[in-house]
Amino acid sequence: MKSIFAAFVLVMGLVACSSEYILSTKDGRMITTDGRPELDEETGMYLYEDEEGREGMVKKSDVVEIIER
Repeated sequence: MKSIFAAFVLVMGLVACSSEYILSTKDGRMITTDGRPELDEETGMYLYEDEEGREGMVKKSDVVEIIER
């Protein structure tokens, strides 16, 4: 029983560490990401993973603001 509780606490701790971010774009889209979007300097694109686990990209020039939620 103690090991199940310990596993539950560990999983909840890992989930809590992952922050959501909102990517605001020039065309008005508000994209919720799981974790901070990473800028690929080579391509000039922000790479992110959305709430459903899908990967996406947005041009750096299209991003107005990145807000931690």
